[in-house]
Amino acid sequence: MAKPLFHPKKAQIDLCTVLYALSDPRRLEIVKTLLKKDATSCKATCARGQISKSTLSHHFKILREAGIVESEKNGVEYVNRVRLSELNERFPGLISHIIKSDR
Repeated sequence: MAKPLFHPKKAQIDLCTVLYALSDPRRLEIVKTLLKKDATSCKATCARGQISKSTLSHHFKILREAGIVESEKNGVEYVNRVRLSELNERFPGLISHIIKSDR
């Protein structure tokens, strides 16, 4: 049986950790992709950017452990979504500001 994935509670989400996770251009691109689709599999995200499976898994782990992404197992895949409402409650407007300023 696989070890359950770690998802911090909303109160545990730390601003420095969120900013670190989003400082990587690939992770920021992953978050932008997820925001456009609401929820998507790792495989669907990978197809866009030609990122290897192991590299993509690493990026999702950092995003998940920072509290930015929630991953849920659906068969053999993980479906991911941005925890936008929780992030907005914790840090109002932060994610939208980062996304807008990256243009």
